[in-house]
Amino acid sequence: MAGIHITDIEAAINWWRERSPSTDGITACAQVCALAEVYGLMAYQRAKLADEASMPAQAHQAWLDWYAQTPDTPCIAICSTAQGDALCKGCGRTEQEVQDWPQLGPADKRAVWHRITMEATAWRFNRYAERARAGLNGTVSGATQP
Repeated sequence: MAGIHITDIEAAINWWRERSPSTDGITACAQVCALAEVYGLMAYQRAKLADEASMPAQAHQAWLDWYAQTPDTPCIAICSTAQGDALCKGCGRTEQEVQDWPQLGPADKRAVWHRITMEATAWRFNRYAERARAGLNGTVSGATQP
C-alpha cells in the first residue's frame, strides 16, 4: 500500500477548513482535527509519507473524502504511450501506470500525481496547461480519460 504524501494531508486539511470553517475561530471540525494529528506526527518525525494502512480511520476517511473531489486522472487526451513512448508526453505517466490506472488505489494514484507534478515535464504542465485546466472541469472536448 502506498504512502500518502504530507502535501496531500495538508491539502485535505485546507479543503476541510474551507468546507467546515470554525464557528468560534478556535475549534476545528473533526476531520481537520483527525488529519492535523497525522500531519503533526509527520512533521515531528520529519516524515514525507503517512502509512495509509496505519492511519486512524477518521483521518483516512477525511483524506478519502478530500481525494474524491480531486481529478482522477492526469490524462489530457494526448497519449504518446500509444505511440511507443515509455513516458507519456501528455500526462507524464509511464506506460505501466497508464495501463494499471483503473486498478490503482487512491494513495497509489496520488503518488503518481505527486511525481509528475514535481517533475513538471509533461505537456499538461506547460504546452497544454489550459487543456489540463479544462479537464478538471470535465470539458476536454472529444477526450476519454482512462
